[in-house]
Amino acid sequence: MLSERPDDIGRARRWFAEELRHTAHVRSPAVVEAFATVPREHFAGPGPWRILSPMRGPDYWTTDDADPRRLCHDILVAIDETRRLNNGQPSLWANLIDQLGLKAGDRVIHIGAGLGYYSAIIAEIVGPGGRVAAIEIDPGLAERARANLARAWPQANVVTADGFAFVADERVDAIVVNAGVSHLAPPWLDSLKADNGRLLVPLTSANLWGAFLIITRRGSRFSVRFASRTGIIPCIGGRNPDAEARLTAALARADYAAVKSLRRPPEEPDDTCWLKGEGWWLSTAEEEDGLARSRGG
Repeated sequence: MLSERPDDIGRARRWFAEELRHTAHVRSPAVVEAFATVPREHFAGPGPWRILSPMRGPDYWTTDDADPRRLCHDILVAIDETRRLNNGQPSLWANLIDQLGLKAGDRVIHIGAGLGYYSAIIAEIVGPGGRVAAIEIDPGLAERARANLARAWPQANVVTADGFAFVADERVDAIVVNAGVSHLAPPWLDSLKADNGRLLVPLTSANLWGAFLIITRRGSRFSVRFASRTGIIPCIGGRNPDAEARLTAALARADYAAVKSLRRPPEEPDDTCWLKGEGWWLSTAEEEDGLARSRGG
């Protein structure tokens, strides 16, 4: 039986964050501090909890008790087991958020907020001077996320909306998409700040496996970088069979890691086109190569 002294949970969260620093190769002290600070149990509902490990197959099991230290591990926690909707794997998200390079004062959109845990992690990183718009399409989940984030993160605002169609009121430093899409939403690209706005998005095929890409905007140009492989729940509104078929065909030609840039009209797809969407296409050419081509260089 685990001890229930109040100071124990603080030490457990610190240990948890330090473990993530190593297992996820987190370089940002702000990311580590966020995981050491945000109480995961506040976003998981009352325990005992149903949990899942990616290394143990599809079966959930129940924690021995409701001690919050049970959640200070690199596990998934069920939000809705019937939909296989979980609070995601901490090492994955620690690594991805670290790669995104968020800083104090940033404006961030988090699409697919669930119960708000990773929205709170982002809110910790951007601080009181930053802003997080936590988008959740499920009204019940959105209401719970709103209550959870109201505890300590006034810089996070929950919006009940379709994240795929969401249009920001102002350009933002980053958009984090927490559900798999078969194609990109042009409003996401339009919502990024022209100077280093970043989109973290999981592009996944019909089997819901794929990869996170980081798309960085510099004026009218967009560079693309492979961030991590993933299996993730589908994004409502962000999937259609035709797009899935085009993605499958693209993967038969080259892996996600081959993608280096994103192009938009008036540029037309050329022989470097890896995947074509509506109003955008992904290229295997570096951003600078595309710029030279468009200038006739």
